Amino acid sequence: MAQLPTGKEAPRAPTRRPKTPPPRQSVIIAPVAIPISAIRQAMEQAVPQNLSGKPDTQLNRLLAKAEIAYALDRAPLTLIGRADGLTINTSLNGSFRATGQLASQINNVGSAVAGLLSDRDKEKINGVLSGLLKEKDKDKVVNLGKDTSARGLDQRADIKGSVNLVARPTITTGWRLEPNLTAQINIAQANIQIAGVKLNGANEVKPLVDKEIKEQTQALQAKLRNDPFIENAARHEWTKMCRSIALGSAGADLPELWLELRPTRAFAAQPRVDANNVTLSLGVQADTRIVPQETKPDCPFPAKLDLVPPLDQGKVTIGLPIDVPFTEISKLLDAQLKGKSFPDDRNSPAELIVQAASVAAAGDRLLISLLVTARERKSWFGLGTDATIYISGKPVLDQGQQIVRLESTALAVESDTLFGLVGTAANAAIPYLQTALEKNAVIDLKPALANARRSIDKALTDFRLQNDDIKVDATMTGLRLVGIEFDSKIVRITAEADGIARVALNKLPVK
Repeated sequence: MAQLPTGKEAPRAPTRRPKTPPPRQSVIIAPVAIPISAIRQAMEQAVPQNLSGKPDTQLNRLLAKAEIAYALDRAPLTLIGRADGLTINTSLNGSFRATGQLASQINNVGSAVAGLLSDRDKEKINGVLSGLLKEKDKDKVVNLGKDTSARGLDQRADIKGSVNLVARPTITTGWRLEPNLTAQINIAQANIQIAGVKLNGANEVKPLVDKEIKEQTQALQAKLRNDPFIENAARHEWTKMCRSIALGSAGADLPELWLELRPTRAFAAQPRVDANNVTLSLGVQADTRIVPQETKPDCPFPAKLDLVPPLDQGKVTIGLPIDVPFTEISKLLDAQLKGKSFPDDRNSPAELIVQAASVAAAGDRLLISLLVTARERKSWFGLGTDATIYISGKPVLDQGQQIVRLESTALAVESDTLFGLVGTAANAAIPYLQTALEKNAVIDLKPALANARRSIDKALTDFRLQNDDIKVDATMTGLRLVGIEFDSKIVRITAEADGIARVALNKLPVK
């Protein structure tokens, strides 16, 4: 083992003031799952159950005292989630009704009803217009005027159709959800007969249904686009995050410690659609630091939401510096070494018995002070003496064992004169002591980490929420050691708390 430069006096521990740790970046990413069942329920409330209207049809010119109307009822909505979007389907069922009397001027019957005819019957009307109808069709038209001039006309036809919408939702930088709805309407033929001529009422109904569905779709899009429900929920959680969390005391001679959370940035990935949910991933980046008293950080809510590529789902990473005072470390080391003898070999010329141990900072290394009794074994006299030796070592994190161990230990002070008559024999035992220190002089961080974990987990309970509208869950899954530094009073271990966060909306605010 390499020897440090030696001197006759014990090295002095530094007297610099403890450093304030810089803030660390912490990240919380919460997938916000909106069940497709909740979307369907909201749309059922928002979309009218029926459609009706009175089209301005060409039949109004054919019939006197005409009343042309349609009425449609929609079936319950069916929603299907796929990776390329959310499909909304419903069927339409209703009727088309035409009442009135045949107009006295029948010469324009062809042009009046041409838009309502099947292709086969359009040939008959074309014949009327050209004067080339067969005699039986001419009689039919003439008789139409004679037969219906004195009595009313009342014709009905069933109408069937479907409406298919596709939603490809996106989130905007202004905290709004854009549904991106597109609609397709299909209306089957709705035939009525006037004097044996088939007329397709669906041709008159479809433009009105198209117009009404388009208006309803635009109104629904505008309502979702302008609804601040995502922003309101984010503001609520943002305010809860902006705080200090009590961590307890790191030692009897140190004050209470607090973990300060200061959210600084919000970001989101575009929604994903699957068979069960539309999932929006929202993330918050925060500065975290350990402070000796409770603070009230200033955390302005961001007006702009940053849009990012797809995110890890439900990730929570909180930077957490843990301070362990040297007084506590000295107690640990003293308990581990006091009363032990080095080396274990009874045939060795001398042994060192540790009476007390303490530790302090010395530059970028730790300095261990050992009060030992040196006793020689070879002579009949069994000479012995007490002395203090100093051994330095480099602290290294062992993440797997959750400990800090010493490496590269070295004798920090020349000790030939410390042991008097037993100096030569005692010096031979020092390498054994150094080896033992590397193996046994460790700082067990498990209690500190367990305390920190309990504190963070307790704080996360404030973020948990469950009611009829929303469920918020946040849970810690573990702590990871990521760094070590120290000053004149404390060893500061930096850990990262890992966890998961999930949000599920059971209801949407659309009505």
